[in-house]
Amino acid sequence: MEKLSVIIPALNEEQHLPATLEALRNPLVHEVLVVDGGSDDGTVGIARDSGCGVLEVSNGGRAVQMNKGAEAATGSLLLFLHADTIVPSLALKKMKIAMSGGDRLVGGAFARRFDTGSPLLAITTRLAGLRGRLFGIFLGDQGIFVRKDAFKLLGGFDEAVIPGEDLDFSVRMRELGGTVVISPPVKTSARRFEKRGPWAQTKADWKAGRRIYEAAKKR
Repeated sequence: MEKLSVIIPALNEEQHLPATLEALRNPLVHEVLVVDGGSDDGTVGIARDSGCGVLEVSNGGRAVQMNKGAEAATGSLLLFLHADTIVPSLALKKMKIAMSGGDRLVGGAFARRFDTGSPLLAITTRLAGLRGRLFGIFLGDQGIFVRKDAFKLLGGFDEAVIPGEDLDFSVRMRELGGTVVISPPVKTSARRFEKRGPWAQTKADWKAGRRIYEAAKKR
């Protein structure tokens, strides 16, 4: 099977990172690289104490962090995971089986659920899964995975796209070949929606996503 490198961009994630790393204590994971963007809390210490590789980026956004992690990764399969997203062991297993198959998928993402009882977010997660299956469009909180050779061919994440580097990358990745959505779903924090309100944040995400998608399709 492919060797899996998990790359986690982080900034002040001491609250969520421990659970994310605990879920990655799995023989299916070759290495975990936490790329810190200048945290002033316990993020770096938590990562080091967990045995992760730690890289530090003094400036730039999440795309810069993820590209730095990919450059250092030694696995042939890369998983870009948010620091507040937990991946079930079965999902990792099914992902590695899919990516080791003979059809040479380029990459994909996981189905996603939020850690909230919001009916609206429950609907949007199911729509996101359908969108991924039909169109190969993914967001970073789903956990995007890709073969390292394909990642290099695409030139990595576009560091000029802030925010939205994840959606932009998934659109370009889909142009290379087949992608897949893996279940069971990852569980990710709804904190961004709770801060602004589920409807307001969803509406803002939809508008930004449409703009990024159209720009990516023209490249």
